[in-house]
Amino acid sequence: MRLPLRRVTTDPRVFGLVMNASWMLPRLPRIFGITNAGGNLVLSLTRVVQSIDARYFQIGALALLLITGIVFFGFQVSLGRAALNLGTALAAQAFFSLIFRIRFDARSALVTGLSLSLLLRTNDPLVAAGAAMAAIASKFLIRHRGRHIFNPAAFAIVAALLLTGSAWVSPGQWGTEVIAAFLCVALGGLVLFSAARLDIALGFLGAYGGLLLVRALWLGDPLAIPLHQMQSGALLLFAFFMITDPRTTPATVTGRLLFALLTAALAVGMRFTFHIPEAIFYALFLVNPLTPLIDRLLPGSRSHPPSPQKNEVPHAVTLATSRN
Repeated sequence: MRLPLRRVTTDPRVFGLVMNASWMLPRLPRIFGITNAGGNLVLSLTRVVQSIDARYFQIGALALLLITGIVFFGFQVSLGRAALNLGTALAAQAFFSLIFRIRFDARSALVTGLSLSLLLRTNDPLVAAGAAMAAIASKFLIRHRGRHIFNPAAFAIVAALLLTGSAWVSPGQWGTEVIAAFLCVALGGLVLFSAARLDIALGFLGAYGGLLLVRALWLGDPLAIPLHQMQSGALLLFAFFMITDPRTTPATVTGRLLFALLTAALAVGMRFTFHIPEAIFYALFLVNPLTPLIDRLLPGSRSHPPSPQKNEVPHAVTLATSRN
């Protein structure tokens, strides 16, 4: 039985804080660099932040969101279930690392386990563990030219939704309290600022919100309806922590904006044509395989290249398409 969701408000302050925080984060050096010395100091600190692996920021941000959500916002997940997700993801990472003889790296598994704890809901622990296992397996088994194709968390969510009758995503579970939205956007912005992926997050939110606005105007709905639809914790988490995965998104800014537009358009179409509440995850799952094509049409170097070969799955076990 699904637990009742918290009532979602339509406080317009949420949207304002989201936009203001998103605009301000990449401009912090300019804002605080009042003098040359101060500006140089802030720029130096910015370079230090950007030199750190973004996954460390992701792990900290997602863990903080999960803990505060459980303690203060009544997230429908227990610490035990979160531990199961994390333990299974880490165990799967260790297993496949041993099978393919690569160095064990817990960072990606922790990001995936935390994401599933925040988004995926099920009353069956086997489904939860299976989803975490499927997420990690997809990284090792479904690859193209040395990179995994699907976002692991999105792959696991779609697999759980399609293959079981006991899994769901609760888009409105967080409510839309101002502090929750601001916390998500601020932490997400920090992660993206360090990973140079703020463009795809804002591109997706802008396209998704714009399409909702066009639909409301076409139908004559009040503007409060698209505003209400944008006030979703799951949507913010998706935009700032999932669609921004550097391994499964295009290399160039133009490519990432095209990727974001395609995902947003497909998500809106699936949501209102087929009435699929989890449309954003299905859309990302369907658009992820287009990344190699977008990179071919819009070539460019990756600002954050893949890890050295010693940390990657050998090319011999990648998909046959990698030989083309």
